[in-house]
Formats: sequence, C-alpha cells, structure tokens
Amino acid sequence: MLKVGLTGGIGSGKSAVASRLATLGAVIVDSDRIAREIVAPGTDGLAEVVAAFSEKVLDADGALDRAALGALVFGDEAARRTLEGITHPRVRARSAELVAAAPADAIVVNDVPLLVEVGLAPTYHLVVVVQTAVPTRMARLTRDRGMAPAEAQRRIAAQADDATRRAVADVLLTNDGTLTDLHAAVDTLWRDRLLPYERNLRERRAVPPVPPDPAAPAGPDPTWPEQYARLAARIRHAAGGDIRVDHVGSTAVPGLAAPDVIDIQVTVPSLDEADGPLAQRLAEAGFPRLPGEWWDAPRQPEPVRWPKRLHGGADPARPVRLHLREAGSPGWRYALLIRDHLRADPARRADYLQVKRDLAAAAPEHATWGTVTDPWFDEEHLRAEEWAAQTGWRP
Repeated sequence: MLKVGLTGGIGSGKSAVASRLATLGAVIVDSDRIAREIVAPGTDGLAEVVAAFSEKVLDADGALDRAALGALVFGDEAARRTLEGITHPRVRARSAELVAAAPADAIVVNDVPLLVEVGLAPTYHLVVVVQTAVPTRMARLTRDRGMAPAEAQRRIAAQADDATRRAVADVLLTNDGTLTDLHAAVDTLWRDRLLPYERNLRERRAVPPVPPDPAAPAGPDPTWPEQYARLAARIRHAAGGDIRVDHVGSTAVPGLAAPDVIDIQVTVPSLDEADGPLAQRLAEAGFPRLPGEWWDAPRQPEPVRWPKRLHGGADPARPVRLHLREAGSPGWRYALLIRDHLRADPARRADYLQVKRDLAAAAPEHATWGTVTDPWFDEEHLRAEEWAAQTGWRP
C-alpha cells in the first residue's frame, strides 16, 4: 500500500487536508487521535504519565488534563522527552495496527504533527507538508482554539520551523488562501500523483526512466540536491543497513542544465546482492527494478561492457534511476569520477553541456545513446583520470 506522511505546524490546516483526503478515499491514521486514546482513563499509558508527572495532570474526573500537562512539558526539554518516551512507542504500535488492517490497495495517510521532529520522513513513500504563514496560524489558534497569544506563540516555537519541514517535503501545500483553494490543491494531488503512485507501487511499475524530450534539458534546478537527499534517505531506510548511496549524473553537478531525472548510485558488494532481498525491499519502498539486462558502455580502452542493475521510481512526479553497481567496479568508479571532475572544472561543464545539446539537435531520438559513442566522452574520461592522479582523488 502507498504510505503517505502528512504533517504541518500547529494551526496550519493539516486536519483540513486529512479530512479532504478521507473524503476522496484515503485511510487516515491520525496520530493526535491515537495519542489521546493511549492516555484515556483506565489505560496503562495514563498511569505511566501520572507516575512521571504526578496527579497534577489529572482533572476532577480523573482524565488527563492536557492543558496542565502541556504547561509542564512545553519549554522543558527533559520533561518533553520523558513524555515522548511514554507516548511515542504506544502511538507507533497502534498506528502499525491500523496500517496493517488497511486494504492492500489503500492509500494510507498518517497524520503526524511531529513527523519531522522524530525523523519519520524516510519511512513514507511520500511526505506532504502543509505550510501556512505564522501570523495566519497565530490568528487561527487564538480565534478557533481560544489560546492566549503568548501560548500560541510558544506552541509554534516548540515545533520544527518551516524551513526544516520544507526539507522533507515531497509535496508542499500552502494554506494561506480559502478552504476552496486548499481542497482544489488536495484534489489535484490525489488525482495526479497519489492514485497513479499507488497503482505503480502495487504493480511494481516504474515511470519512464528517460524524459520524452532529451533535446530540452531542464534547470539547473537548485532543488535537485534536496530531492536526492529525500530519495537517498528512503533508500537507506529500505536497505535496512549501512549502504553507500551517491547522487550521480547530470543533476548531481551544480549549475548544469539536465533532463529532470535524479540518477542515484547504490553501491552493492556484488550483483548477486543486488538480485537478492534488496531488490524486493527497494520495490516496496517505491523503486521497482526495471526488467531486462542493463549495463554501462565501457570507455576506451575497456573491452567489455560494465553490468549493473537498474531500478526506477513509482512516483509519477519524480523520475529517478537507481544504478546498482559493484563497489570498485569500472562503472561505479566512472560515475563518481566524472561527477567530481565536472563539479571541479567549469570549462568541462560547459563543454559537456554543449556536446549534449549538439547530440540532441542532430538526432533527438538517439541523444542518450549518443553519449555512448561520441569520442568527447572518451577524451573526458582520460582528462578526468589525469585530474584524479594530480589531485589524489579517491571515490
């Protein structure tokens, strides 16, 4: 099933997004609601909270007085961590139960206020962040929740800031307009991205790894490194261990216009390792393997092709290629060497871009294949090796 993390600061309108997604057919797992359930009267969660903070956090009926508890933990790092140690494991366990009970073809949206703060972003196929200007959030909290301005400001300051949330956002929904505007944005997200993403994930189908028009490179897009970082975090989480992941290809070179495809190199001890459980874990994380045999064309004077495994991305809005190559193999070294040489030499970057454009103009349908046969790339390989020897470069 497709797992979506939904987050946003207090007062951002995250609940309105969750409500709209539920209307469209998503299965909503509301962490706030679960957090209330696990400290309801009679639960061991409430008993542990009382043991940690005393009966001062109970109201006259013996239920949790959330305002009293909040006054104790907000602004007190040690107290907050104590509370999180009680509640977070219970919330995670109950959330996992609800996800497991959802249909196999469901789009499960986990509404998590502290998704960023507790580092959950890599565990989802997609992270949606609702962002709203702080003055608007302040107005909502004081008007709709009856908070004093100082309390509203304190609650906002206790959470991650907008820049931190944006760093993990695959989708950023701004909610400074009307509810109609917000619903329209959510509907578009559901129709154009979430539904096809779920289908691709279930059918283990990748979006095309090569854009339809190689003659029209995009960018340079300054967000490519951030997009890579989010993808790499998911890959590492899916691999379940210490695995080397590198941003390679044209989008890894700052300032270089390129087709809007993120190329990622995943280092494996052997291709047998790439064919094992790792392939299934990557597919489940949204990176299905592409069928067929794949290899890199050797640069002179190498006489044989360089084999690899190739995975794509199931997200229709983010074309990606995962190149699984053996550590130390010629193709593995070449990807890292050319990337670093182009990063270090502005003149080579300009030459590279011009050669790419010339190839695309001459034969757009063969522009990608042209990089295999054009002699410039053999010459660049030799230049890069000389640069590596001079500088002491290591992969």
